[in-house]
Amino acid sequence: MTIRLEDLLASFRRHLRAAAKAPRTIELYGQSVVYFSRWLADRGRPATLDELTRHAISAWLAELAETYEPSTVGTRLRGMRRFCRWLVTEGELEKAPTDGIEIPSPPDKPVPILTDDEIAALLKACAVGRGRPGIFDRAVFLGRRDEVVLRLLLDTGVRVSELCGLELTDVDLDRELAYVTGKGSRPSVVPFGARTAQAVDRYLRVRALHPHARSTRLLLGQRGPMTPDDARDVLHIRAAQAGSPTCTRTGSGTPLPTAGSPAADSNAT
Repeated sequence: MTIRLEDLLASFRRHLRAAAKAPRTIELYGQSVVYFSRWLADRGRPATLDELTRHAISAWLAELAETYEPSTVGTRLRGMRRFCRWLVTEGELEKAPTDGIEIPSPPDKPVPILTDDEIAALLKACAVGRGRPGIFDRAVFLGRRDEVVLRLLLDTGVRVSELCGLELTDVDLDRELAYVTGKGSRPSVVPFGARTAQAVDRYLRVRALHPHARSTRLLLGQRGPMTPDDARDVLHIRAAQAGSPTCTRTGSGTPLPTAGSPAADSNAT
């Protein structure tokens, strides 16, 4: 076959419009064919049906995965799948070369590690005064709560969502253990250090004065239990105050990247 992929694009787009696809979808699917054709041309290969093979498409996607996010690679694959299946329907191909192709895994990227100095700076950013006895002081509450957020993440390696799901009864200060419910409702027990236990103890005393103190959740926000978004805000704010952007990696829900555990215990405020 010597039919050029470019010559089939107009017909493919008409097919998508007839199928009532959104204009943006039509644009993205067409781009997939165009970009694949350019990839072939850059390698001195003709952008024809003869070159529309599973091996070529897989190699193209693998290269994309080295630079682009999985969502982008997935969009390109979906466009090519639709194009190839349309070619089969039209009798241009006997079998879609995209059948069985999965999005390639992106290469591992090095993760920046929090240094001892960065950890100390983060914890120092949470330092507050004592407040007045028996009176809820928002600044004192936030400082002690944020220190608990940081120390538990640093000590245990739990995810932000797991941290926010902790109930008051999930934390055993005497045994220095936290009972965590992870993905798929899988329970686990994680240890933490003595200074983290002390930080939680100090937080619980000011938490008792919070307007939502009757909540069963360990960590509280302004309007009730702390949400994962609230916790991520804490990380971003304290990181900015400490001049350390490393811990913002937890925005994806992953644990804080530290060189070891319990890291927080060696960096008390």
